[in-house]
Amino acid sequence: MSSSAASPSRGWGTRLGFYLAAIGSAFGLGNLWRFPYVVAENGGGAFVLLYVGLVFLLGLPLLVAELLLGKTSRSGLWLALESLASDKDSGGNLRPRLSWVTHFAPVVLLICVLVLAYYAVISGWVLHFFMQFLVPLFSAQSLEPQRSLDILLNNGWLQAALASVHLLVVGIIVANDVEEGIERWLGYMMPLFVLLLLILAVKSLSLESAPEALRFLFYPDFSQLTFSSLGHAVGHLFFTLSVGFGTMVTFGSYLQERSYIPMAGFRVATLDSMISLFAGILIFPLVLITISAVTGPLLLFQTVPSFFSQIPGGHLFGLGFFLCLYLAALGASIGLLETIVANLRDKLKWSRLQSAVVAASTCWILALLPALSSTVFKGVRLGERGLLEILDGLLIHWMLPITALVVSQLIYYRLERQKMSSEFIDPESLSSVKLYSHWMFVLRYVAPTVIIAALLLQVWGLFF
Repeated sequence: MSSSAASPSRGWGTRLGFYLAAIGSAFGLGNLWRFPYVVAENGGGAFVLLYVGLVFLLGLPLLVAELLLGKTSRSGLWLALESLASDKDSGGNLRPRLSWVTHFAPVVLLICVLVLAYYAVISGWVLHFFMQFLVPLFSAQSLEPQRSLDILLNNGWLQAALASVHLLVVGIIVANDVEEGIERWLGYMMPLFVLLLLILAVKSLSLESAPEALRFLFYPDFSQLTFSSLGHAVGHLFFTLSVGFGTMVTFGSYLQERSYIPMAGFRVATLDSMISLFAGILIFPLVLITISAVTGPLLLFQTVPSFFSQIPGGHLFGLGFFLCLYLAALGASIGLLETIVANLRDKLKWSRLQSAVVAASTCWILALLPALSSTVFKGVRLGERGLLEILDGLLIHWMLPITALVVSQLIYYRLERQKMSSEFIDPESLSSVKLYSHWMFVLRYVAPTVIIAALLLQVWGLFF
């Protein structure tokens, strides 16, 4: 479908609107909450170097591929994949039909729903600590970080209620059309987010633990890498770039006709990797200055509130930090829910409101599992990992790389070369011709090799 044939609500009002949405979707809790503990579990600097290298070797080419699929199909992932699976291309030429793709597209959306479900729970944790820093400003109540965390973890229904509030806010925003909803909200959020982040980073770098934190973050000790490190880097990369969910296919379908996809993808990938590193610079001095044996998803919530409660003006800094963190969570959640809503509208012809209500309600029901993981489902464990960590690892380290691999190969082998080259090659730039051949090489050889190797190494790491 051409852009002129697209529905009036399907499109970004401005190029800035796309960048705000794409960066807001990419830079969510993955950078501030997940990135520090994944880096800590994989030894620091060597993992960071591996991650940054994969951003441009693997993440950027697949991000461009998904944006290109969305722009050329003018639809969400579901219909876009069905068009690739059909027995005729856009020119009417016969080709083998891929009937299995009809069942694969809903699986990708289910992963999107599951990720948003547990993401809403973590966003609820952020809301909880935001309120813990807000209330003392208006009362004589003092902040007790460990007690606040214990209250949260020992009350699964409180976690469910907080996740409900988050999903309600996200649902209301997405229920509006793209320009009025997502663009406007992210347009307000991102400048405030950057300002808060800068203030907090300056404060963090003034700590005595900053040199040690920077050494841990940027000095590569390759002996600290494990068999699972490549898989963790690949999974986290796709998670933070929103690749493999169908989110960038949806966002690509909203791009204006004159948008140049490779440059758009490069800017999003570059900014996201820079902000990930910036988040590490912000958080690791706070983590290292607080003595704690806690690792995993609780790392940030165990250490950062404790630090802010002990410094002059800490309540204000803590309030700003968790506001900043929630804005990041909100932006990513909007991207995930918009992906689900866009596909429901395309496939089932539902209204935006109906799609948003059904999608948000489904996410809320599924969010009960991770919300109750520390209480009702406390006994569900795999080694030292609880239900929330199991869900996070399964989705991000295993399912997401598999879906990203399948989608990228469908794009390479089934999308017409003329469409791909016309969107990628800039007639006024000879270098784009070389970049196009490199991009095709990565899609065909590098992406499957790296992703399959990451998956196999994770399997090997389970037994050795």
